[in-house]
Amino acid sequence: MGALVWLLIPLVAAIGGGLWGSWAGRTRRVRGDGPELDGYARFREAMEKSHTGADGA
Repeated sequence: MGALVWLLIPLVAAIGGGLWGSWAGRTRRVRGDGPELDGYARFREAMEKSHTGADGA
């Protein structure tokens, strides 16, 4: 009976590893670059605005 318990350990580890591998390799939904590009466009617009009261020094 003890030998069966020792044989179950690698079996359970293999099943657990297979489940973890399928979870880790799942296809995730891609967000795209939309939010990042929008934020960068806002940043550029803010940097291109003229500074009021600045003499350039």
